[in-house]
Amino acid sequence: MISRKKIFYVPGLISALLIPILFWYFGNRKLQEPVTSVMDIGLPAKIDSSNKWSYAYSFEPLRNWNYRKILVAPNTAKSNSKYYVSEIKKIQKRNVKNSGIEFILDNNNSYGDFASLLNDLHIAKHDWYALDIEKTGHLFVTVNYKNPNAKEIEYECLLCNDVIYDEYKPSFLDDFQFYLQQLPKEAFYIIFGFLIFLNISMFSIKESLQKH
Repeated sequence: MISRKKIFYVPGLISALLIPILFWYFGNRKLQEPVTSVMDIGLPAKIDSSNKWSYAYSFEPLRNWNYRKILVAPNTAKSNSKYYVSEIKKIQKRNVKNSGIEFILDNNNSYGDFASLLNDLHIAKHDWYALDIEKTGHLFVTVNYKNPNAKEIEYECLLCNDVIYDEYKPSFLDDFQFYLQQLPKEAFYIIFGFLIFLNISMFSIKESLQKH
């Protein structure tokens, strides 16, 4: 009668226990990393009274427009986000020339208030605004007036009778290389460690089988 012997390989057991722990540890660290973002604001040059161009490209020609004033209380912009978005969309729909909204800010408002207002403009898909740094410090949302009576200009078809080729479609290997490049460096440590433990485990199994 052939006796049955159990084969134990310690490296394989270690890898089976250690790999999930490493995945959990490095994956959890990656999720907890702070997400940083940058707010890019272009600041124009100061107005020079002797230079008419600096005045023309400043906020001054728009300062006396008909603005609806909205006071932004400190640290409340985010909670009032839906209201601000709806007001911005209203001025877009009304499409009144030389009009807009003046969001009143002061030194008591936080950076979060200002960032929230810019986010509201992004949600409302409104790209026309100005930050009055020179005098008031208020955020002015101006109406990009569109003449309802304007006629569209017809252009000659520039792409007619041209040959259009199919767009490039990446292969499976291209997609694999792309997603591989997106992995954090911690993932490569885990994969490399797994391969090492796998080789040790296979070597241990081979030795055990040779002994028996």
